[in-house]
Amino acid sequence: MDWKTDNNRWVKEFEFSNFIEAVEFVNKIVPLAESADHHPDILVHSYKKVRIELFTHSKGKITDKDYDLAKEIDKII
Repeated sequence: MDWKTDNNRWVKEFEFSNFIEAVEFVNKIVPLAESADHHPDILVHSYKKVRIELFTHSKGKITDKDYDLAKEIDKII
């Protein structure tokens, strides 16, 4: 799945082989988010799926910060 707009957020769902891989992926996002000072909403569900939602709360919309972080997240896959 590519990134898509859902409920005014930039969203993508990732699926892994197991729970450990899903959590390891989330842990790789942490330094990217901290470095950008832009923190996504992250949901680990169905034991091996990760849903990432990006939205710039201070602007009330999706901004370049969201697109930039999405590109960085895609690089770690």
